[in-house]
Amino acid sequence: MDRHGQPRRAGATPPRGQTVVAEPRGQRLLVWVGFPLLGLAAGWLLESVAGWVASLPWAPFQGPFKLVESVPEPHASIGALVVGGLAGLVLATLAALDRLTVTVADDQVIFTRGGVTRTVERPLVEAVFLDGKRLVLLGRATEELAREPSDLEADRLGDAFLSHRYPWRAGGDPYRAEYQRWVDGVPGLPASADALLRARARALEGGDGDEAAQLRADLARLGVVVRDEDKRQYWRRSGRSPAAPEDSNDTRSSP
Repeated sequence: MDRHGQPRRAGATPPRGQTVVAEPRGQRLLVWVGFPLLGLAAGWLLESVAGWVASLPWAPFQGPFKLVESVPEPHASIGALVVGGLAGLVLATLAALDRLTVTVADDQVIFTRGGVTRTVERPLVEAVFLDGKRLVLLGRATEELAREPSDLEADRLGDAFLSHRYPWRAGGDPYRAEYQRWVDGVPGLPASADALLRARARALEGGDGDEAAQLRADLARLGVVVRDEDKRQYWRRSGRSPAAPEDSNDTRSSP
């Protein structure tokens, strides 16, 4: 959606005054070409070794290999290539849907992923930084406004935010020292936060990213900010005015 509530056409040129940070075109092309080619190669390899694997009595998954071996030529080779190519296209599509585009303007930041757009208004933003492979926006009470997985280059993101006078923190999270590792029953958490963190720990162990993200949002409503390291949860409280250290700012001057 644009600023007037009208749908924004996919691929349309952004309005003047915006900076778009997206995956380079060459990298996108590599995914669309490379994944199908890898799928074709995998299909050809599968068909080539099917007979040999089917002859090994100790090899696992004998059924699929015997099935491939039973298909006469040239149908087996053609089928393997078609299936491999289609699998590569599916992977390329999934990669495209997971690709993040960040549009930075003087008055807002727009995140677009898989056709879904999310907007954060500039007056709400107090700090912007990368936390590993995640782009994070903090609000004026140190709460998280956004935490988006991103493979975009740090320098390009920093230049985009600085050019529109956002507080880019090149040194990372200015409140990192305030996090403490969560263990069940740790003091200082609001009521019901422990239950949410226990549920989130189970989601992380089970690889349920959607559930973990929803529980993160539930914790945020309680004034708890959480970050993860190797499935371990670290937390801090929000709800106060920030006083980020000066040396956390990027040393480059914004225009």
